[in-house]
Amino acid sequence: AIFIKTILASVAVTLIAFVVCYPMAYTVAKLATPNRAAIIMLGLIIPYAINELLRVFAWLMILNYNGVANFLLGLIGVEPIAFLESGTGVFIAMVYAYILFMVFPIYNTVETLDTSQIEAARDLGAPTWQIHRRIVLPHAKPGIAVGCIMTFMLAAGSFSVPHIITRGLQPKWFTQLIYDKFFESSNWNLGSAYSFTLLLICILFIFAVMASFGVKLRQLAR
Repeated sequence: AIFIKTILASVAVTLIAFVVCYPMAYTVAKLATPNRAAIIMLGLIIPYAINELLRVFAWLMILNYNGVANFLLGLIGVEPIAFLESGTGVFIAMVYAYILFMVFPIYNTVETLDTSQIEAARDLGAPTWQIHRRIVLPHAKPGIAVGCIMTFMLAAGSFSVPHIITRGLQPKWFTQLIYDKFFESSNWNLGSAYSFTLLLICILFIFAVMASFGVKLRQLAR
């Protein structure tokens, strides 16, 4: 049950990261001016100069019941939300922690798209959603595939984020179970079996994403 929950949660983190990062990557690549694009990129990169543990602890303070997020919600009349106790905080912290691994691959592929194709589709009367569905998304498939693979593998193998954010108030993730087998119960055989199972699922996920997006390994390596 813990293994299935971890895999499903990692898939959810990947989907949320894509929904958040795709508009951002497209904006930087095709809509923003060079100066504005540079500012957005700096805003994404600079926080990563801080250690990951410090960023996770920062989210712990922000999402705490008496934290900054609930304080701001209280200003507009919203009752405090138990972000940490409900498990929502794990998703928020993970999406933030691995956002660059989704943004940059998509940005790199969208940037190579010839803007004249978008302009031609717009001149022919295509709505925005159809331009993205028929032109931008098919072109960005390799970048989306890379972003999904990296985000999923980092989320599935994450230990510090669920360990710190949940504070033991939520069921453990599979990575925490692996840690316990190695360092708490000293059951290295079972810990190794659990680790191999997680590795196998990550490999299967890579091939599943490649098949779904119709991309080959050499396209992912670019």
